[in-house]
Amino acid sequence: MTSEPVSTMTLWRPVGPDELALVEASGWRAWPPRLPEQPIFYPVLNEDYAIRIARDWNVPASGVGYVTRFEVDADFVARYPVQQAGGRTILELWVPAEELAEFNAHIVGPIEVTHEFRPESRPESRPESRPES
Repeated sequence: MTSEPVSTMTLWRPVGPDELALVEASGWRAWPPRLPEQPIFYPVLNEDYAIRIARDWNVPASGVGYVTRFEVDADFVARYPVQQAGGRTILELWVPAEELAEFNAHIVGPIEVTHEFRPESRPESRPESRPES
């Protein structure tokens, strides 16, 4: 029996080194549980916004910032309305922390690092990065 290909949506998430280490420990397949003070997991809908957060927030906060990209089942993720968190391109999904395990089960393929930012450095694109179309 063959299954139908899953339609996916590409999402990005800016992370610091601690969260990235937990993603790596999952085999690049899942996001770690949220901390008690983090009731929402928020992936973002465009790479530019993820770059700005990784560069402008993660680097000052933890010395390095990474941009990750991953695919999620589009039918499943449609349950989360797009949230506009600022300007027109500041778009996020707000996934309640208690739903993160189910969200992780709908990730298709690995979570990939596409950019790395450090203080006073230019962004480093990772080899697995694919050009935008």
